[in-house]
Amino acid sequence: MISLNWMYLLTVILYSLSVLGYFFDFIQNNRKVNQMAFWLLSIVWVLQTSFFILRMLEVNRFPVLTTFEGLFFFAWLLVTLSLIINWRYRVDFLVLITNVVGFILMSLSVFTPTGDIPEELSQLLISELLIIHVILILLSYAAFTLSFAFASMYVIQHQMLKRKLWGKRLVRFGNLAKLDKLSYFSALFAFPLLLLGIILGFIWASIQFGELPWLDAKVISSLIVLAMYGYYLYQRTVKNAKGYLMALTNIATFLLVLINYFLSSSFSNFHLWY
Repeated sequence: MISLNWMYLLTVILYSLSVLGYFFDFIQNNRKVNQMAFWLLSIVWVLQTSFFILRMLEVNRFPVLTTFEGLFFFAWLLVTLSLIINWRYRVDFLVLITNVVGFILMSLSVFTPTGDIPEELSQLLISELLIIHVILILLSYAAFTLSFAFASMYVIQHQMLKRKLWGKRLVRFGNLAKLDKLSYFSALFAFPLLLLGIILGFIWASIQFGELPWLDAKVISSLIVLAMYGYYLYQRTVKNAKGYLMALTNIATFLLVLINYFLSSSFSNFHLWY
């Protein structure tokens, strides 16, 4: 367990250095620092993956059921997706925005209980259906985070163009049409994952408790998030709405995701594990 603690501490330190490197590159347009930050982030991914596997062997289950595990898995997803997209599309500054969120999540996990789930819930929660439900929800949140990152880049570049702030930094953001498209497709990918995750959660609750927790704070806020992203995708797909206003809508909707993930759990009598 001591080795896991040291591994986790090293991961947080390297993660912070990577995020600082990307931020420095954002300010100074330093490619060498960008490359160093990328390799640091790659090492962070290796350490996160190793920690995740060791944790899985330690608790003898897929570790996503506690608050600590959920935050850690969420952060791991963001690192994984940002590395893949950065390698595939070379979208500068995406990694910075995405991993600022990821680092905050991983830092918050330090202050959450690392122990296993309570004994009275152990038999109730060890369910493949529940694990799939949690994984789908966290995958959707990670994809929504990417969508938020692209939308944020769109808004920043839009403001830079409006104020005629020309320079290398502006070019590295990529063109507005590309950012708009990537933001849309990220949300489009995330929406069915969230929908399926909610449906599986309802099925699991019905099997375990014989009823659906419609009045639970987490359930209500999750349905609101689903409805808001449904509205965003409807406007984007059916109405063909694009541009600055849709980017702001995306950003505002992602704030609901954060509220749903952090605040509603505090008032939930049903979601006791994440």
